[in-house]
Amino acid sequence: MKYRKFGTKIKFKPSALGYGMMRLPMKEDGTIDVKEAVKIVRHAIDNGVNYIDTAYMYHGGESEKVVAKVLKDGYREKVKIADKMPLWSVKEEGDLDKIFFDQLKKLEVKKIDFYLLHALNKDSLKIIKKFNVIKWLEKKKTDGYIEHFGFSAHDSRAGIKKILDYYDWDFCMFQFNIIDKNRQAGIAGVKYAAEKGMGVIVMEPLRGGQLTVSIPKNIQLLWDEMAALNGDKVATPSRYLLDWVWNFPEVSFLISGMSSMEQVKENLASAN
Repeated sequence: MKYRKFGTKIKFKPSALGYGMMRLPMKEDGTIDVKEAVKIVRHAIDNGVNYIDTAYMYHGGESEKVVAKVLKDGYREKVKIADKMPLWSVKEEGDLDKIFFDQLKKLEVKKIDFYLLHALNKDSLKIIKKFNVIKWLEKKKTDGYIEHFGFSAHDSRAGIKKILDYYDWDFCMFQFNIIDKNRQAGIAGVKYAAEKGMGVIVMEPLRGGQLTVSIPKNIQLLWDEMAALNGDKVATPSRYLLDWVWNFPEVSFLISGMSSMEQVKENLASAN
């Protein structure tokens, strides 16, 4: 596993590949296959992944409970965990504590290492001001409930720049891939955040797997030729699409939502 710098404000060195808990293995009845989920996430950790990302809304709140099961048997000491505050669910200031302590309860932890304001856009700044969210985050950090805080964002480049300039954040998370290089934050936003010293996490590097489907024949042929030249046995679309993201030095690491052991092993091979 390769490890990278997490901006200039965070000493922790994250694995190039982080585990996203938004797309977990499912049973036929539509519920999470918890046993399989724990198995494949722990396999990733055993092979060097040291960052797990979840959110209050993932799988109707069940994702955090799966993380709690993953963290048992000594695995809590092997990874950092990230969770997110859904500001759209905050109707009054007291909701911040209500949601946060519910997250701690479901995760079965006393501290969340990396805490994000979830899916910000320029309109979210109104909520942040109205409910004194920054002051609330700073107090949680001072009290030892969180180690670092930042945000994830889906907005225009101008909207994201406004968020980046709003506060001296420790880190941020953007949707970034070969198709979205000029959408949302884009290359310019990734570079701007890095220039401000923030750790930059990439989500949706494969657009939920969509980018690995129906690859044009000329592109696949090129990748196969590259693999042959490099003596590389991993010539799958995900390999080259993830490499495109990793090739940006401004990117601290990327999050992949892996729902099968096959996907985990494939991405681990790429991250190595």
